[in-house]
Amino acid sequence: MEPESLYNLLQLPGKVDPPAVEELSQGEKRKFLPPTSRNNPKFEELQKVLMDWINAELLPEHIVVRSLEEDIFDGLILHHLFQKLSGLKLDVEEIALTAASQRRKLTAVLESVEQSLQVEEPQAKWSVENIFNKDLLATLRLLVALAKRFQPDLPLPTNVQVEVITMERTKSGLKSEKSVEQLTESGADKDQPSKDVFDELFKLAPEKVNAVKEAIVKFVNQELDRLGLSVQNLDTQFADGVILLLLIGQLEGFFLHLKEFYLTPSSPAEMLHNVALALELLKEEGLLSYPVNPEDIVNKDAKSTLRVLYSLFRKHKLKESTDGVPQRSPN
Repeated sequence: MEPESLYNLLQLPGKVDPPAVEELSQGEKRKFLPPTSRNNPKFEELQKVLMDWINAELLPEHIVVRSLEEDIFDGLILHHLFQKLSGLKLDVEEIALTAASQRRKLTAVLESVEQSLQVEEPQAKWSVENIFNKDLLATLRLLVALAKRFQPDLPLPTNVQVEVITMERTKSGLKSEKSVEQLTESGADKDQPSKDVFDELFKLAPEKVNAVKEAIVKFVNQELDRLGLSVQNLDTQFADGVILLLLIGQLEGFFLHLKEFYLTPSSPAEMLHNVALALELLKEEGLLSYPVNPEDIVNKDAKSTLRVLYSLFRKHKLKESTDGVPQRSPN
């Protein structure tokens, strides 16, 4: 393949550097994603779901991922994510500034990850080399494997396929080959997260939804009355996480120090912190039976807000005695 045609094929502003292809050593292969693959809506959705998941997991540590290619390669975020998911403490250096130390750290973290996933290195669809070289395909395969192991209910888009161009330098010059790689399972091969009651509820008439909202508002206000608070609009008043945290504390007996959350959040980031903390508390109590993205609550998604409130309603309404007095210790 002529260098000019190769440039045209792989011309991806900010993503692919054609000279890097020309630097391939004899016998070396390297994979590239053409623009059509990078712009594939399902491929973009997969990246967004994984980034949202990582950011939700690492929000308490004030870590934010903006690019899977640029932020995962050095092992720092992978280190924190794996520790959070597995509960294991890795004996690796926290900050690695040089390329050599970053590679050492990534190697140690990947060894622990592969042990946990029970994947031996020859079988893995990633390696230290391609993760460190910011290979997006390898990075996605690694993150999908982690999600399937530690967050099996994460709603990954199904049947994500991308066309890949593999370049190899041979004695006669550059050789290219196109192939299709499967990143997630097809719907027929994967157990999808089962639809919950709210998926079905929102298919019904609006008055059915409103009736459920009224019941939950009544329940919420009975609990918040002790704090001198009340709710009129479920869709909007839980978006900053403050009332949600106070409600969880009231029902579950948590005392939250004011340093742990923002009582008067003034930015979306502070609201997101509050909501993520609330969801973490609910997960620790085993109350969330369906995955909820904290950003959906902040963005006033009615279905997600109802899912969260219903998890509390379901637990504590069942504890009420026949005279309507909750059978639990007052807090």
